[in-house]
Amino acid sequence: MFILTVLLIVYVLAVNFYAFLMMKALKKEEDPVQKVTDGKLALTAALGGAITIYVCMFVFKYRLNNLFLMILMPVLSALNLWLWFVTIRSGFGFLGL
Repeated sequence: MFILTVLLIVYVLAVNFYAFLMMKALKKEEDPVQKVTDGKLALTAALGGAITIYVCMFVFKYRLNNLFLMILMPVLSALNLWLWFVTIRSGFGFLGL
């Protein structure tokens, strides 16, 4: 179970690091080939990077007037935290291990 907990922590850190790099690329607009859309942001947030995206929206002042992102990110943040808490608290019992 310790290894599963470590893997979950590594996964969460990796997704949040990727979310930070996406928001940084949006701010700089350095690579026009790799367009980051709201759909990619929503998918990354749903996979676990919602907290980082929401914080980076304020740090980088990115589309703060977009109602979709301003409502979706806190909701997904709460959902992510709840899922992580339930997963670790249950001892990964729902995985059938």
